[in-house]
Amino acid sequence: MEEVQRHSVHTLIFRSLKRTHDMFVSNQGALPEIDDKLEKIRKSIKARDSYSLVFDRVARAESNRKCVEIANNGRKNSLSNPEKVLYITNGQDNPINVNTNTAIMAADTINKNNFDIPSSTAMVAMSGIRPSVNSTSNVQLIPKKAPTIPKPAWHAPWKLARVISGHLGWVRCIAVEPQNEWFATGAGDRVIKIWDLASGKLKLSLTGHVSTVRGLAVSTKHPYLFSCGEDRQVKCWDLEYNKVIRHYHGHLSAVYSMALHPTIDVLATSGRDSTARIWDMRTKANIHTLTGHTNTVASVVAQAVNPQIITGSHDSTIRLWDLAAGKSVCTLTNHKKSVRSIVLHPTLYMFASASPDNIKQWRCPEGNFIQNISGHNAIVNCMAVNADGVLVSGGDNGTMFFWDWRTGYNFQRFQAPLQPGSMDSEAGIFAMAFDQSGSRLITAEADKTIKIYKEDEEASEETHPVNWRPEILKRRKF
Repeated sequence: MEEVQRHSVHTLIFRSLKRTHDMFVSNQGALPEIDDKLEKIRKSIKARDSYSLVFDRVARAESNRKCVEIANNGRKNSLSNPEKVLYITNGQDNPINVNTNTAIMAADTINKNNFDIPSSTAMVAMSGIRPSVNSTSNVQLIPKKAPTIPKPAWHAPWKLARVISGHLGWVRCIAVEPQNEWFATGAGDRVIKIWDLASGKLKLSLTGHVSTVRGLAVSTKHPYLFSCGEDRQVKCWDLEYNKVIRHYHGHLSAVYSMALHPTIDVLATSGRDSTARIWDMRTKANIHTLTGHTNTVASVVAQAVNPQIITGSHDSTIRLWDLAAGKSVCTLTNHKKSVRSIVLHPTLYMFASASPDNIKQWRCPEGNFIQNISGHNAIVNCMAVNADGVLVSGGDNGTMFFWDWRTGYNFQRFQAPLQPGSMDSEAGIFAMAFDQSGSRLITAEADKTIKIYKEDEEASEETHPVNWRPEILKRRKF
């Protein structure tokens, strides 16, 4: 077998260039000769297209220069002919001495150069010479200001108010009742517990799931609690009788998230079978199966206006769905890693999505990208936002970041305190939710506890100032 001769990169590149030259050198002679007239026309068209806004400015500046020279020459001549002097003001109440012959020439020059001075009055005293705006130059070339980053609003820091223990496994989901009297949690111990929000005391335990409970939702119109879990079951609980009254069968694997539509009686669920399903709450019928994601659908949210259903998946995409047609109308591919959480703003027509690369904000209904919120360098499992514009993100390592929604400014961050006796590896936040007033933040954590946070009432702008440095707050948009 012959040994292959190796050449330097320089030699290979030179050979490639030579082959290319030999291939196309014969075509050079077939090109037509350059027509000078056509070339001038082409350049003039290109120049007019690019610089038409400033063409007349060059001519105007030249005419102004000539007028000044004529006026200066007239002033010199007037010293020798003082009887032929007119006074023309230059707009600053400083008369310029101009010889009569020179003044006539200057007036003709001014009229020819589009100055707004009538020829019949060119010889009389004027308050100023002002150029008329030409029809081709009505767009002023005003320098653009550098984009400014708005100053974030001041938010009080948050502090731990209560720790609730009672579950025997990781606490995975939270739902707050619409009347703000109680909240429900689901955990790895397969039990749904209902807690009094004011006192933190256990009111009720619901058993029925045979695996981890991963999602909860409370109806605003009916006394119903909905739950889903890793046992592929979706249940409807009647809270007047504290028992299951409906099952929704159809998911092929674990169900991770659920959401109730705010105005119509439908339920949205999503899970590990890469689908989101829409259910009729009363008849248990599977209305739509929303397919398109290629990996686990970790989060689903519902709102009353389009897009009524939004899903986030481990395939790094977000999909906006047409609920009537049951089809995806838009796919957002800006994230580079799994999207584990989506949260809707309670008052603005916007939503945020969380991934280990960034938290991103979007505007509905088209899903227009607004800004990146960078800095939470962890697997972000959950988010929550209240009407005051406080966005909170919880990480898999127990870190909590508090952001100003409008500017993305991080005004507080800390590590959630571990329950005594827990391992460091159990510092994880799986779910969080604000209560209906937005003044209490409830978190579900891996140390089997539920923590309630509230704003520090003693804090003020003087004690906790906004450390706002716009030169380092750079938004990356892509």
